[in-house]
Amino acid sequence: MNLYDLFVKPYESYTDLQILLEISGTIFGILSVYFSIKKNIWVYPTGIISTLIYVYILFNFGLFGDCMINVYYTAMSIYGWILWSKNSKDHIHVDVSWATKKEWIFASFLFIISLVFVTIIYYYKPYIDNQFSMKGTSLGLYHLDWANWLDVVTTSIFLVGMWFMAKQRIENWIFWIVGDFICMPMMIFKGLGITSVQYLVFTIMAILGYVSWKKSFKEKSIIKS
Repeated sequence: MNLYDLFVKPYESYTDLQILLEISGTIFGILSVYFSIKKNIWVYPTGIISTLIYVYILFNFGLFGDCMINVYYTAMSIYGWILWSKNSKDHIHVDVSWATKKEWIFASFLFIISLVFVTIIYYYKPYIDNQFSMKGTSLGLYHLDWANWLDVVTTSIFLVGMWFMAKQRIENWIFWIVGDFICMPMMIFKGLGITSVQYLVFTIMAILGYVSWKKSFKEKSIIKS
């Protein structure tokens, strides 16, 4: 399989609207990560636009886990927007710090709950696909391919990462790095070549974000001492 088959051929069957939406979602997603690196509150309005676009895209491609995580992103973005506004002196930028032991315990709880919840959703996927009718439907996980199982895991990873970001914790970048890297082959497999490139960019930007936030915290600690 060559690059044409991976990144161009799938789009031959897409409508202009589908392609435009994916490109738009990618652009706003990259902008959101950029603002996050800069600890700029604009991470949230740009992120909300991107996540709402991807709710539509991922639902239509059967990636229910990622679809739901984007619904969660939208809600968490509103929460984070409010939280960052309250904790920002200039209402634009925020200070960052490392997570506490208590926050790590809660994050672990979020991860496990998400794994269980998304697996249950996939269990009922045949029922959902059959327009919420049990007629001729067999429930179970037999229909899941490797991309769907990765979707379950990445959903949980991103959920924790989003929560840590709203709390302005440096560790959020670790979850974004791992999740974004895993998503690249999953999106290629699902025929979303543009989105797979987006996740490559996200991975690189997340690494830069981790370095930037860690450096910012260290500099602030030196000033305080």
